[in-house]
Amino acid sequence: MTRSIGFFLISIALLAACTPQTQQAMVMASIVADGTTQSVTLNSGSTVQQALNSAGVTISQSDRVIPPPYTILLNGTTITITRVREEFETRQVIIPYERQELHNESLPSGETRLVQAGQNGLRELTVRHVYENGLETSNSVVSDSILQSALPEIVMIGVQSPFAPLPITGILAYLTSGNAWVMADSTSNRYPLVTTGDLDGRIFTLSPDGKWLLFSRKSALPADKETNTLWVINTSNQSGVPVNLGISNVPNFAAWEPGNQYVISYSTVEPRATAPGWQANNDLHFLAFTNGKPGKRTDILETNAGGIYGWWGMSFSWSPDGDSLAYSRPDSVGLVDITGSGLTPLLQITPVNTHGDWAWTPGLAWGADSQTLYVVTHAPPSGLVSPEESPNFDLDVISLTSKLGSPLIHQTGMFANPAVSRINNQLSESAYLVSFMQAVFPTQSATSRYLLKLMNSDGTNLHLLFPAEGQTGLTAQTATWAPQIQETGADFVALIYEGNLWIVDATSGQSQQVTGDELTSKIDWK
Repeated sequence: MTRSIGFFLISIALLAACTPQTQQAMVMASIVADGTTQSVTLNSGSTVQQALNSAGVTISQSDRVIPPPYTILLNGTTITITRVREEFETRQVIIPYERQELHNESLPSGETRLVQAGQNGLRELTVRHVYENGLETSNSVVSDSILQSALPEIVMIGVQSPFAPLPITGILAYLTSGNAWVMADSTSNRYPLVTTGDLDGRIFTLSPDGKWLLFSRKSALPADKETNTLWVINTSNQSGVPVNLGISNVPNFAAWEPGNQYVISYSTVEPRATAPGWQANNDLHFLAFTNGKPGKRTDILETNAGGIYGWWGMSFSWSPDGDSLAYSRPDSVGLVDITGSGLTPLLQITPVNTHGDWAWTPGLAWGADSQTLYVVTHAPPSGLVSPEESPNFDLDVISLTSKLGSPLIHQTGMFANPAVSRINNQLSESAYLVSFMQAVFPTQSATSRYLLKLMNSDGTNLHLLFPAEGQTGLTAQTATWAPQIQETGADFVALIYEGNLWIVDATSGQSQQVTGDELTSKIDWK
C-alpha cells in the first residue's frame, strides 16, 4: 500500500515536469503628450489610465484623452492627450454716447442749444478663453453687466416756424419734450426756461402774476423711493436757475394760492413699487415762498384714508378770489376748511370702477364769481349694470349760496374737465363763459376723443368751439383761458391739438396753430 502511494506521487511529479509553462501576454502602447511620445508595455487587459500611470503622465479634469481612460488597450494603441486650460479675463469697455437732435421751432432758425451733455457709459465683460496645448482655440463672453448707462447728447436745433405771430397778453407757459418754454406779448417771442428734459408734466402752473413757474421733475431715485420733486423758476430771466423747494412725491396736486404772493399749496403721496406707484396721503400743506426761497410750511389736512379709492389721491381747486378751496376725490366733492378743521362735502359721487390701476376723480372748476362750482358727476346707469359700472357722466353746477346742485349738460363723458373764462365786463358785471370737453362717444368716454364745447355760465348758447365739424377730436384735457379779455372784447382759449399748441378766439371761433413740432403736452396762461 505504501509502495503504491509513493509510485503515484512520483508519477504526478514527472507529469508536471513534462507540461510546458504558460506566460502572461503583453501589449505595447504609445503615449503622445506635452510634445513628446513615449512607449509603455503592460499586461494584456490593462486600461488607458493604467498606461498613463505606468508612464507617470498625469491629466487634469479639463484635459482631453483619446481613447478615454477606461478603454482596454490593444497592442499598438496610441494614446493622445490634449492639454486643455481655461482663463477668465475681466475688462471694462466704454459705451460711446449717441447724439440726438430735436428740431424745435421755438428756437430761431439755425440756432442750437445743448439740452443734455453726452456722457459715455461703462460696461464690464468677463471673457472665457480656452487653450489646447498652449494655443487659444475659442473665447466667449460669460458675463456682461452695465456699470453705467450712456447718456445721449441731446441738441435742440431751431427751425423756422411756419405760423404767423399772434399778439397775446400775459405769460403763456408750455411744456414741450420735457422742457419748459414761455411766450410773452407775442407767440413769436418765445424762450426756454428749463431745458433739462426731465419735467414730468404732473405739476405745471404759473403764479397768479405769471412771474414764477411751479413745476415737477422726474426723480433721480428709483420710482419706489421718490415719484418726483417740486421746483420753481422765475419766468422773466432766460438764464434763471430753478429753485428746489425741497418737496417730493407730488403727482396729484400743487398750485399757487390766488391773491397771495406767494403761497404754494400741495398734497403728497408715499411711493410704492406696485401700480400706480404710490399710496396717496390725502394731506394738504401750504408753503410760503418769499424772496425766491421756500419759507414756512403750514399743515392743513393730516394724512387720511381719503374715502373710497383713496389710494389714488385727492385734487384741489382754488376759487378765483383765493378765499375758498374745493376738493375732489373719487366719492365726493366739497370745500376745505383752510383753518385746518377738515372737509365739508357738497356732493356725494358714485365712485367709478375703472377695472385698472387708476381711479377717476370728478373734474371741477370755479365760476368766475367764486360762488359757483361746475362739477363732472357720475350719473346712474340706464341698464342693469351696477352704479359703479355706469358709463354715464353729466356736468352739474353747484351754487355755494344755496348749497344746491343741478344738472347742466347730460352725457358729457368722464373727462369733461370744465374751465371758466374771466368776467367780461363789456357784456355784464357777472358774464363769463364755460368751456368743457364733450366726448365723441359718451358711453366710451374713458378712451373716446373729445370736442371743446362752449356755453354761457347758465348753460345757454351751447355750441361747438373746436375742432371744426368732421375733424379728428381732441385728447382729454382742460382748456386754458387767457388771463384777460382783449380790448376788442375777444376772449382767447389755448389748447393742445395733435400735440401742438393752438389758440382759439372764443368770440369768433377762429383758431390759429402756434407750434408744429407735435411735442406740446401742458399749457398754463397767466
